[in-house]
Amino acid sequence: MSGSGTTFVGIVLGLLFGVGLTLIAWQVPWLRSRDLSARVDPYLRSSRTASLFATPSTSSRARTVLENLMGPVATRGLSVLERLTGGADQLERRLRLAGRRISTDSFRIEQVAFGAAGLVLGVVIAVAAIGLRGSSPMVGLFLVVLGTVCGVLLRDYLLGVEIKRRAARMAREFPTVADLLALAVAAGESPIAAMERVARTSSGALPDEFAATVADIRAGTSVSQALASLGSRTPLESLGRFGEGVAIAIERGTPLADVLRAQAQDAREAAKRELMEAAGQREIMMLVPVVFFVLPLVIVFAIFPGLAVLEISL
Repeated sequence: MSGSGTTFVGIVLGLLFGVGLTLIAWQVPWLRSRDLSARVDPYLRSSRTASLFATPSTSSRARTVLENLMGPVATRGLSVLERLTGGADQLERRLRLAGRRISTDSFRIEQVAFGAAGLVLGVVIAVAAIGLRGSSPMVGLFLVVLGTVCGVLLRDYLLGVEIKRRAARMAREFPTVADLLALAVAAGESPIAAMERVARTSSGALPDEFAATVADIRAGTSVSQALASLGSRTPLESLGRFGEGVAIAIERGTPLADVLRAQAQDAREAAKRELMEAAGQREIMMLVPVVFFVLPLVIVFAIFPGLAVLEISL
């Protein structure tokens, strides 16, 4: 092993040793600063509205297993992830927009797994860079940290991609679903029965949300609140306006079939506008193969006969 590789290994071992000593120091009772709230909190209920006899809320099984295996490292790692990628409320809302039914703790575990994979990849690249190219150990350490951060951010980016894809899928389904609701209401069914029929006879992201809305109404939620929550659970803005329009139509007694048809027409017009905007944005990209591939070939075919004639004449 070269001298730079030995130095890098020594840096990694020293870093691990320092982290271990820091964790041990954090767990020493006389070195920890415990305030009054930390000492009194185990003897009080966690919420003012909760009953003392109620079963305490527990974290997810995945988080419990990770905390038992890794101890304070997992706890502090999850807290760092919450500070970097947003709080639990924001993450929970994004998971609902993506249609994921997992808890925030499970998603944090996935982020830790992606970060660990990035860490391993960074270590491999760092060792290869130091052993083969003779790079500095600081460059290897930077690659390890960069791989870990990129792994965590990659999972967050993939969640954003899921939200965009779900929004696009709902935008495609919305006009057809609105027409089905209008036909069912015009046939004499109530709005709730119409949504239940569409959810039962159709498949897709939007019918699933209608099924959840019907379940909320059956559970006792008012129609206006259920439709408002439908808009908050979906990444489609037009669906939020649809819920508000249907709720107002039900409250005021407006003919609901006309409202649903108007909503479907508005959704189609919005889809056409988005298609025209996308075509305008792709117009410049469509010039790339023309300029760099087709035009050079045209120039070659135009100039080559003249060059051939000149060579013959010479």
